[in-house]
Amino acid sequence: MNSTAAIKTRLTLLSFFQFFVWGAWLTTIGTYCTEGKGWSFPQFGAIFSTLALSSILMPSIIGIIADKWLRAERLYGILHLTYGSIMLLIPNIAFLQELFPSLAATQEYEILYWIVFAGMMAYMPSISLSNSVSYRILKMNQLNVQTDFPKIRVWGTIGFIAAMWLTNLSGSKASANQFYIAGVGAILLGIYAFSLPACHPQGKTNEKKSLAQQLGLDAFKLFGEYRMALFFIFSILLGAALQLSNMYGDAYLSSFPKGTLVEKYSTIIYSISQVSETIFILTIPFFLKRFGIKNVMLFALIAWVLRYGFFAYGSTDFGVFLIVMSCIVYGMAFDFFLISGSMFVEANTDSNIRSSAQGLFIMMTNGIGAYIGTVASSQIIDNYFMISATETDWHGAWLLFAAYSLVVAILFLLLFKEKRTA
Repeated sequence: MNSTAAIKTRLTLLSFFQFFVWGAWLTTIGTYCTEGKGWSFPQFGAIFSTLALSSILMPSIIGIIADKWLRAERLYGILHLTYGSIMLLIPNIAFLQELFPSLAATQEYEILYWIVFAGMMAYMPSISLSNSVSYRILKMNQLNVQTDFPKIRVWGTIGFIAAMWLTNLSGSKASANQFYIAGVGAILLGIYAFSLPACHPQGKTNEKKSLAQQLGLDAFKLFGEYRMALFFIFSILLGAALQLSNMYGDAYLSSFPKGTLVEKYSTIIYSISQVSETIFILTIPFFLKRFGIKNVMLFALIAWVLRYGFFAYGSTDFGVFLIVMSCIVYGMAFDFFLISGSMFVEANTDSNIRSSAQGLFIMMTNGIGAYIGTVASSQIIDNYFMISATETDWHGAWLLFAAYSLVVAILFLLLFKEKRTA
């Protein structure tokens, strides 16, 4: 194997396991909390909200450390060793309560909240750092980022799917074993990262930047522009809708009668969403050229309406077909706004704040929007859609989420104006 092929293979492994160690539990932690532990939706929502809080707090800080003080691949390895070790604590909460008597009176879900929060503080910044490491290594080896990285990144989605399948087929979707899968995988990835080519800090220049610039806060001035402010507001609204799939998808499918195809293989069926994601990402250039960026983002919002509308009727005679259709349209719903939105930011911001603007976009969707959606949806389901302690009116809940997505789509159509010159 020549050196170029070897580098691509090594980065492919990095991408695969970056998302494998997340996919092992992200879509099934809802099943674990509500079915495995019998906790309420607000309790689960609080735990899931740590992903959003970590997305707001950590990526900029870790980025500064990698730019100025520590080799990026070593920092990446430390993050995954930390994340993996923390994930291994989850199946051993009872042991922790015995080891530390002060925890004995603390409820298990409260302990899980802080463990997951700590794990996400390590994992969430590793997503952007994995991209930075890959970009640097590709450039060091005179490879083309635009043509080579997408072929590498797609293996991240494949890794996510593989982890979902492993969790399902091993019978771990309602047990703490899913965190063993994530923890062991992350520790191995962390060790592997130390063998990657050195990515030395590159931020030691004579240019002086304020703390606000270093943290990307100078991009907030974009809120002074009507179109950009409106775009970021819709990013928040979409971010709220985005989290509903990851939070409740597997829990919903697992609520089907025991032994049915959907209940038994819920995570595998749900992984069709990720397969669809890998396909739709390849169609974006065609749709952008044919319809323009506003319409492409509008297609995404309409796809969210279909995503939840199909789920709402998943228990009918055509249930399996509609669930599969919901998973298929997910690719358009996810890719067409997040990736096209990133391109919109790239085309409509000055080069000196472009990176900060991209970080702001992620903060709006995966941070603020995700947090609002997580907390609000868990309270709504608990207050209005709980039929009994163990039964949920998923039909009504999904219809509400579909209606919310429809309102957002209509507002976007009416309020957002596209510049053809952008």
